[in-house]
Amino acid sequence: MIVYHLLAITMAYFIDKVVGDPPHWHHPVRWIGSLISFSEKRLNYGKSKRLKGVAMLLFVLMTVFLIVMVLVGISYVIHPIAGIVVESMIIASAIAQRSLKEASLDVYGPLEKGDLAGARVKLSYIVGRDTETLNESEIARGAIETVAENTSDGVTAPLFWALVGGAPLAMVYRATNTCDSMVGYMSERFKDFGWASAKWDDAMNWVPSRITGILMLAGTKPMLIEYRRAWKIMFRDARKHPSPNSGWGEAAVAAILGIQLGGINYYKGIVSNRAKMGEPLHPIGAGHILLANKILDKTVFLFLLFLWIGGMILEMAITWIKSAAPF
Repeated sequence: MIVYHLLAITMAYFIDKVVGDPPHWHHPVRWIGSLISFSEKRLNYGKSKRLKGVAMLLFVLMTVFLIVMVLVGISYVIHPIAGIVVESMIIASAIAQRSLKEASLDVYGPLEKGDLAGARVKLSYIVGRDTETLNESEIARGAIETVAENTSDGVTAPLFWALVGGAPLAMVYRATNTCDSMVGYMSERFKDFGWASAKWDDAMNWVPSRITGILMLAGTKPMLIEYRRAWKIMFRDARKHPSPNSGWGEAAVAAILGIQLGGINYYKGIVSNRAKMGEPLHPIGAGHILLANKILDKTVFLFLLFLWIGGMILEMAITWIKSAAPF
């Protein structure tokens, strides 16, 4: 079964690279988002908001898991090839490598032409910070941070969970991530209700985010410093991020490119001074967005190889245990 998952993951990787997320396609995440919105409006009031948030999370995750498990199970009953194809299409909908690249390149295009106003608008589509007054370096930083953070959130983490439990767990991860995106805030409205979503998202991202940061540095030679220093920067700075996971991608990309990410952002006019990642060996420019995308591509490919190696070792171990069992 692990081999089936690996074949489905590989097909999903290529489906996403070729097709991505067509803009008029009814993406499963939209349906998940509608389910979350429906549940939040009916539960997020009165007392025991934290408990209600736990109930909402469990309801959404169990609904998604059961629907996908039934679809995939029926497909495998029909034929293993049908199962692999259906599973690969579902996993492809859980990853967003092409969409992530396209979103960052939408910022790069006007920025490279000197159209700061256009670049600010495009950046506002993918970040939560205020973008109206950002200069070229700050715009580029926002796009680079988005690529660095979402390499794990948007691509490698769902692939990791697809290996662990196939399409059902890949979509459970995507549903978790969507819950966190919609209700996992520290605002008055969501700080209690979204607590479970935020914590569970942190838990599901813990392992893949660290593997991703390591593979980023393993797969791309640092531009301005030696490897040993780059590794020290990543392990030093990753823990500074307010998220227990997002800092690994940002610190790795910063170390590779010789730039400094993080710093001051504004959210609805309120200042947020984020920890700085990396060292400012080179001023951030539009070209670094392209370099961040190259790191994304290399890292995801290496992660796919990592899953194949790990999956085959696990498959052989399971086969050996079964053959050695006395009954």
